[in-house]
Amino acid sequence: MKKSIFAFAIAALSIGTGAAQQLTQYVDPYIGTGGHGHVFLGANVPFGLVQVGPTEPARGWDWCSGYHYSDSVIIGFGSEHLSGTGIGDLGDIALLPVTCKEQTKATFSHGAERVRPGYYSLTLQNSGIHVELTATKRVAFHRYSFPADQQEGLIRLDLKQGIGWDAWRQSQVKQESATVVTGYRYSKGWADDQRVYFVAEFSRPVTLANQEGDSVAVFSFKNANEPILVKIGLSPVSVDNAKLNMQQELPGWDFNATVAAADQAWNKELCKVTIDTKDEVARRIFYTCLYHTMIAPSVFNDVNGEYWGPDKQMHKGDFTNYTTFSLWDTYRAAMPLMTLIHPEKEVDIAQTMLHIADQQGRLPVWHLMGNETDCMVGNPGIPALIDIALKGYPVDKEKVFEAAKKTAMGNDRGLDLLKKYGYIPCDLDPTHETVAKGMEYALADWSIAQLAKQLEKTADYKYFLKRSQSYRDHYFDKKTGFMRGVTSKGTFREPFSPFHAVHRQDDYTEGNAWQYTWLVPHDVHGLVSAFGGEKPFTIKLDSLFIAQGDMGDQASPDISGLIGQYAHGNEPSHHIIYMYNYVGQPYKAAKKLRYVMNTLYNDSLDGLCGNEDVGQMSAWYILSSCGLYQVEPAGGKFIFGSPIFDKATLRVRDGKTFTVVAKNNSKENMYIQSAKLNGKKYTKSYISFDDIVKGGTLEFVMGPQPSKFGTAVKDRP
Repeated sequence: MKKSIFAFAIAALSIGTGAAQQLTQYVDPYIGTGGHGHVFLGANVPFGLVQVGPTEPARGWDWCSGYHYSDSVIIGFGSEHLSGTGIGDLGDIALLPVTCKEQTKATFSHGAERVRPGYYSLTLQNSGIHVELTATKRVAFHRYSFPADQQEGLIRLDLKQGIGWDAWRQSQVKQESATVVTGYRYSKGWADDQRVYFVAEFSRPVTLANQEGDSVAVFSFKNANEPILVKIGLSPVSVDNAKLNMQQELPGWDFNATVAAADQAWNKELCKVTIDTKDEVARRIFYTCLYHTMIAPSVFNDVNGEYWGPDKQMHKGDFTNYTTFSLWDTYRAAMPLMTLIHPEKEVDIAQTMLHIADQQGRLPVWHLMGNETDCMVGNPGIPALIDIALKGYPVDKEKVFEAAKKTAMGNDRGLDLLKKYGYIPCDLDPTHETVAKGMEYALADWSIAQLAKQLEKTADYKYFLKRSQSYRDHYFDKKTGFMRGVTSKGTFREPFSPFHAVHRQDDYTEGNAWQYTWLVPHDVHGLVSAFGGEKPFTIKLDSLFIAQGDMGDQASPDISGLIGQYAHGNEPSHHIIYMYNYVGQPYKAAKKLRYVMNTLYNDSLDGLCGNEDVGQMSAWYILSSCGLYQVEPAGGKFIFGSPIFDKATLRVRDGKTFTVVAKNNSKENMYIQSAKLNGKKYTKSYISFDDIVKGGTLEFVMGPQPSKFGTAVKDRP
């Protein structure tokens, strides 16, 4: 049923601009709207502030984006939504065309929905009102067609409405003229103090038919048997800026042209990676994944450069300020992917992080709408920012280092205990998750050490390198072979089960000891040594994928996509398979990578085995399907896996392209037999970022049996 809907949408979505064009035709926005994918469904442009789409009543965790395919009730068409998060928020500035003043919701059938990048439409049940949505970066554009026999049209503006977890605090709605309504909405949710200002302009005069305080208004107009259009400009700063954003981005009323421009914007971004394959399902999965990686980070400044900072002040910059930084997730693959294919954004992202550090005193953890949510553990902003610096982007490395060092030397979130003990004692930190915290801090500290070394800051290099080894010096239990919670007396917490997990209440974050023992992407060889060598390390790693045990009924629902105890549905596992390359067994990685790509990603509603997590789940697929993955948290050493496409071409910086060719590639021929880089024999099982962005061609010969490629010690990462 689902696939037939998508096929129909591809054939039918002309909207006056011709058939679906170029690569957008391969994007299926429904993938991940079922199961636990939590993805956004609606209309937007790449990295835009606006994600306009249907909002359903929050019925639980799977409605974090405001939409889940199992539902058939809509409470409004909100201007902003999140995609793939594990917590809900936004849904701001919502309109709903209605048949009477008292109506607050509508029902619908998925058979009446049409969606593609930059466009969404739906005919509401009972009323027959046809809704169409599109967007620019800062403007949501609605087109409503009412039935001919309905003499009066009504549109409800609900400023109290948000996504379940978002609580309205204050708002204002003001009709400035027959066609212009302005106001603002303040709310408290995941973003503790979110503020959004708006201007709504109607294509013909409306009158105020009903108002409920300063939060809800119903507008009426004469139904002239032609669509009424509404433009909603948003700003994080002021109503005047919302007007300015609309004036510059969408001064006219050509809805079809706006749809075409959104389609063109998506095609431009999707064309940054082109693939050759006969597998149309894989093609659809790939471009939907690429689409999902470009919903965020989101632009968070006005066209005049003004934005709202975490210090609750208005700032103005000569750069594009961003928000929606799901860094605990995205530092692993989504941010490294951006360094490859979005070079034009890297300096602005770095500037955003540095300004956040200035304004709140430390680098971001999980930033949303000018607010630090402090969601998840560790200092994930550090590796994400230092990765940009180490890859040669023109940022001030001294400022990057100072911001990272100041963040790492704070006293919040267990850092005071880390500085005192060299680890975070499980009996002294009341917020639990001490192993996960300590190991995330360790990989961030390693990243600081790499930049310190480059800047010839010897003392800092030694200090942070030592802290980065806390996994080995404190958490690793040689007796059991697991990372374990450690008390202030230096003893391991008892009792202990490597399988057991209690959400937010034990030593791990959304995981157990089986999964967190491998969270050493910065020092894989050090972890090998901790196990006592390659043989015991490999035996343990092999065991991860077959171990079976009860995690308990209080385990996090994020622990999903299980292969044994490997949990692909959550980010701490994402680098693990590539560790085989470090011990000279890339053929073991190849088989497991193919299994993950072929079984844990598909083109159904439940096409993701876990939360999309603002692009990370998809970024893993994008990189892995091209045969590449960055394991170390900063610096750009990309490990080879098993490319699934005959050819993939990445448009990298300075206008160059890097092409990965897989000869004799098939589902059976999953193993790399040999490689050439720009026509010369290449024996390493990894490649540097610098070699990728120089442009050129990496050519693999694939085969059905494991080979000795990449197995020699000199060829391992």
